[in-house]
Amino acid sequence: MEKDYSQLYSQRAREMKASEIRELLKLTQMTDIISFAGGLPSPDAFPIDIVNNICQELIVKDGKLALQYAATEGVTKLREVLADRMNRQGMDITHRNVLVTTGAQQGLDLIGKTFLDPGDIVVLGAPTYLGGTNAFAAYMAKMESIPLDENGMNPDVLDEKLHHLHRHGKNPKLLYVVPTFQNPSGVTMPENRRRQLLEIAYNYDLLVVEDNPYSELRYEGDNIPSIMSLDTEEKVIYLGTCSKILAPGLRVAWTVAPKPILNKLVITKQSTDLCSSTFCQYVAYEYIAQGYLDKHIEVIKALYKKKRDIMLASLEKYFPEGTTWTKPLGGMFLWVTLPEYIDTGQMVERAIENKVAYVIGSAFHADRNGINTMRLNFTYSSDEFIEEGIKRLADTIKAEIEAHEKRTRESPYKPDKDGIITGV
Repeated sequence: MEKDYSQLYSQRAREMKASEIRELLKLTQMTDIISFAGGLPSPDAFPIDIVNNICQELIVKDGKLALQYAATEGVTKLREVLADRMNRQGMDITHRNVLVTTGAQQGLDLIGKTFLDPGDIVVLGAPTYLGGTNAFAAYMAKMESIPLDENGMNPDVLDEKLHHLHRHGKNPKLLYVVPTFQNPSGVTMPENRRRQLLEIAYNYDLLVVEDNPYSELRYEGDNIPSIMSLDTEEKVIYLGTCSKILAPGLRVAWTVAPKPILNKLVITKQSTDLCSSTFCQYVAYEYIAQGYLDKHIEVIKALYKKKRDIMLASLEKYFPEGTTWTKPLGGMFLWVTLPEYIDTGQMVERAIENKVAYVIGSAFHADRNGINTMRLNFTYSSDEFIEEGIKRLADTIKAEIEAHEKRTRESPYKPDKDGIITGV
């Protein structure tokens, strides 16, 4: 019997829960399962030969620097090229606004650690990125959810929620958004809503956390300015990453913030890991500085657009009536809504038996709603497996619908014209 150490854990640790996505991914490592579950880039997108050459040259040219500790803020020349790329996308920053982190997830953790006391309020979307809610929950924050529509977070609903909270003496600190090709829904917030969101943040003295890992993966339509590029009052903290546009294994990401905030985040990071991998930062720098990244993004976009189109066509072909899904213009995910009587949390075991995997929708709701929804990733699976996986998932859903209809036929209780159940 394993020894019980629970009485020694901190209150924070006792309340932490394992990521449902990470736990599900353990089940999907079997080679016969087609997985739409993880937020994984296609391994075919990794520029292995170029990175191999960069690593070999790096050891010879700058090995003594690349294998040494770096400043907590990160390697200066990497921060400079990142700032330059973001300024070309409409921002107005210098490298002194950039903190290199070990993945964007560390950026979220540092923000939580820096700003949140137990009971502090974070406002976020429903659904929203699970890693965001987990990071804030780790610091015992309370979540207030704003339902999303096809254009992301509705500013009118947000304003109403904040007004209600303030009337009851509750003053949120952070507003967390993934505005472009949102994880998990795939929807994008238009520019007018971004401007409205900023005005609301100014009115209520909120910091906006803009998590933006997918914006460069646009397959159609016009680019939309980031929220930070529209900010005039230094109320936005921005998160970017190489994970979706280069390789997640490098764990190179960055947080951009006003200098006073960035300085505090640096101090917070010093107690976390001193600095992110120097070697990986040098690799990322060389890849960007040598002009590979922008060309590589175009290759990725063509690869992923094809996969998205295959998945959308397969959904149209195989999914039953009563199901709907988003049609993202970019990113890595789409969001499926099933009939309200289907619980995707219960159905996932049947899906695994049918050798296909997804992520349950309730995992992306801080209030655990959305039980009839699911997230599908279209970037990881091979083209030929996408259609087969959707067909397997459709068969699973059809079986659930048929089982429900059978239960309804056999039930002695039936709803009347007003939906009220009475005995027969």
